[in-house]
Amino acid sequence: MPRLAANCARRRPNFDAACFHAQQCAERYLKARLVEADISFPKTHDLEALLDLILPQEPLWEAFRPKLNDLTSFAITFRYPGESATREMAKTAVSACQAIRRQIKQNLGFSK
Repeated sequence: MPRLAANCARRRPNFDAACFHAQQCAERYLKARLVEADISFPKTHDLEALLDLILPQEPLWEAFRPKLNDLTSFAITFRYPGESATREMAKTAVSACQAIRRQIKQNLGFSK
């Protein structure tokens, strides 16, 4: 999914989609870590709420809070008419997603 988000920001740019897919990627990885830790979670797109659930297991992930806060809004903001993401927003979203994904994959024992 980070590749999909990055591609949305490059070829025939769709910055709204890039932001949405970056949020979805971070959400899925957080939920994977919660499942791995056998921690239940509600149906939510709120990445900070998911972070709060995993912090007892991963206290250093508190550093991701600002990035997760930014990504959370992309779950719905650009899916409806009225607002559009910029190139810079898409770049920031993809970068945040990649950093979060990299850390969670490492914690889950995946090398890449």
